[in-house]
Amino acid sequence: MGQRVPPLELWIAAIIVSLDQAAKAVVRSAFDLHESLVVIPGFFNLTRVHNTGAAFGMMDGAEFPFKTVVLAVVGAAALAGLAVYAVRLPTGQQLARFGLALILGGAAGNLIDRISAGYVVDFVDVYWRGWHFWAFNVADSAITCGVALMILDLMGIGRHRVSRAV
Repeated sequence: MGQRVPPLELWIAAIIVSLDQAAKAVVRSAFDLHESLVVIPGFFNLTRVHNTGAAFGMMDGAEFPFKTVVLAVVGAAALAGLAVYAVRLPTGQQLARFGLALILGGAAGNLIDRISAGYVVDFVDVYWRGWHFWAFNVADSAITCGVALMILDLMGIGRHRVSRAV
């Protein structure tokens, strides 16, 4: 019996986790907390921040007992739910499967941070004048792109229509 090669989606998720963790390792070693490097003046900096909250910094300032554990458990449960959904998704829905692979890889990358450090390292700081978008990372980008692909799939984009003979 030969070894079974993991599906492409699993490889994609693993690549996202690897890229995310590598980028965060570089940021941890090169920047102190809140240290910033201007990349494109007036638009884009690399700035190390720690997100102890959920997505988009929600609950970052909230303090309650076992916050890190609660957020890690919620994240792990969401990741498990997505994995169950992913294995049940028909193989013909390639756009959705690719989107889910990006979401799973991103969610796993951020969960690794939350479990190992108690926070998620964010470092992409995009801004315009005095307004800053929430800082994000490779995992967040993968999740966002994955959700966009899932929405496109829900809209039927990328699916082949079956024509019927009259």
